[in-house]
Amino acid sequence: MVFSDFSFQHRTVIDFGYGGLARIGEHARSLGAGPALLVCDKGIVAAGLADRAEAVLTSAGISTKRFSDISSNPRDSECQAAAAVAVECAVTCIVGLGGGSVMDTAKAAAALVTNGGSVKSWEDPRRLDKSPIPVICVPTTAGTGSEVTFVAVITDDQAHYKMTLLDPRLAPSIALLDPELTLGLPPHLTAATGLDAMTHAIEAYTGRASNPISDALALRAIENVNAYLLRAVRKGDDREARAGMLLASLLAGMAFGNSDVGAVHCMGETLGGRYDTPHGVACAVFLPFVFEFNIPADPERHAQVARALGVTADSDPETVAREGCARIRRLIADMGLPRLRDLEGVSPDDFAVLARASAEHVCSPDNARDITEADYLDLFRKAYAE
Repeated sequence: MVFSDFSFQHRTVIDFGYGGLARIGEHARSLGAGPALLVCDKGIVAAGLADRAEAVLTSAGISTKRFSDISSNPRDSECQAAAAVAVECAVTCIVGLGGGSVMDTAKAAAALVTNGGSVKSWEDPRRLDKSPIPVICVPTTAGTGSEVTFVAVITDDQAHYKMTLLDPRLAPSIALLDPELTLGLPPHLTAATGLDAMTHAIEAYTGRASNPISDALALRAIENVNAYLLRAVRKGDDREARAGMLLASLLAGMAFGNSDVGAVHCMGETLGGRYDTPHGVACAVFLPFVFEFNIPADPERHAQVARALGVTADSDPETVAREGCARIRRLIADMGLPRLRDLEGVSPDDFAVLARASAEHVCSPDNARDITEADYLDLFRKAYAE
């Protein structure tokens, strides 16, 4: 086997285990003795998790200010507002407690505190001038892996598309992963976020930017999703399944953060930017269609994904890969996730615009197979017709 040159970055301290939220105070103290900004959303507040986190921080001598005005697809204006609160309160760190939207908001706000400007000012390919203030990420869903990535995806309020901030310094200082915080996650949210993790891992492994380390992480993440996602959806208090899925999300985040994603994310983020579709749902809609489209580019890699998903067929790689695609479809159906035509607001009249935006997406060149605007249009139409 011939190995190409590659680099791999990992800047985040990982603290994984049940009961980990109790350690958030000592982690915050390690980053500075000043106040902390707790970034969360209204669901986290309603669940009582914000109060719990603040109590631990207070007991460690860390005063807190709360910011919870965050949408399911975070807006640039929300990041600006969070950064303004952080500056006003002279915080020494930001704690992002929630799902990917919250964690991406925390990372973007931390960057704006030190770099100024707007989110759009720092849109990829531009890099930050200064390091952000330290961030602690505490995920409450098992999907995005944002707690270990150096990416933040933020919706432009005016243009209705998703911008990407990309800089190694965006990586959180500490990722505190407590599976207990995911025990109350509803089945539909467990399913959607789990498909996000699966998509990260599959695209990281099959895409053109993969490397030996991201490959190992991605395959283990896929194996965990296969073993634990349906269990977590069907029995939300299954502690082993919840831990297994949180680990899958973490590993997938480390994988795609050092590889890339592909056409599923190009289509999903374009859809989400236009219709505000939850990201995990968008990934579930397009994953089987893109996976099938990509198989001819590298049947063996797609067959390896199928094997990680439990396919045991002893056949040629393309046949095994197609069985893997069928398994992905069954998993999505078993969890009751919606089809494209079921999503609110989606109109075939928009597909040409969506296809063009997908083709222009920054991740499109790293898709496993060359893909054109016409290919994207065909995939949108196929997904809608099913």
